[in-house]
Amino acid sequence: MTLELTASMMCANYGNLEKEVKELDKGGIDSFHIDIMDGRFVPNYAMSLNDLKYIAGATKKPLDVHLMIEHPNNNVQLFLKNLRPNDTVYIHPEAEYHPSTTLQKIIDAGMVPGIAINPGTSVETVYEMLRIVKKVLVMTVNPGNAGQMYMPYVGKKITRLLLLKEEMGFKTYWDGACSADKILKFAPRGMNGFVLGTTILFGKNRPYKETLQEIRDYSSAW
Repeated sequence: MTLELTASMMCANYGNLEKEVKELDKGGIDSFHIDIMDGRFVPNYAMSLNDLKYIAGATKKPLDVHLMIEHPNNNVQLFLKNLRPNDTVYIHPEAEYHPSTTLQKIIDAGMVPGIAINPGTSVETVYEMLRIVKKVLVMTVNPGNAGQMYMPYVGKKITRLLLLKEEMGFKTYWDGACSADKILKFAPRGMNGFVLGTTILFGKNRPYKETLQEIRDYSSAW
């Protein structure tokens, strides 16, 4: 299984975003994770539409756009028109009255539909949507801020999703407090990818290429 590694760009150095994107690109990152926050669905503001536009123009690698906003159906077209075919857009089912309608807009635009599941959201409440989406982003921390602690009970939810993913045709991704031990534990079980932030990738004073290669070398352990 090929492990997909995506960089959480809200953790990047915004004093030189161009350099960050280029170094991650050359270092072998698979995609760029763009966290959009509205200060309402989550208690924080993060990346903007302009950040998304810049990164989309600075790399040919795919973008993973994570909409942490209330009622994304109202504004999703703003993001879709600035993306490329096969970029991913995640919405939170908790943020929308009719999330399947928003997911259909994403599909119709030629993007990859995904849902992000908060730690307190059960598999049962999103079960039918698992038949629609191609990706499930499992939040292992409460969304809104980097550098939070992993919530161990989420591991049981991941186990359930891994049992369902082949039958229902989606991939699973880890977002939040992603450390080496979590990758070594969950990648062999079938987790398809990991969002890398301050825990393992950013602010470590080492080339991104070294860190990314080290993570890929973990596969020798399983």
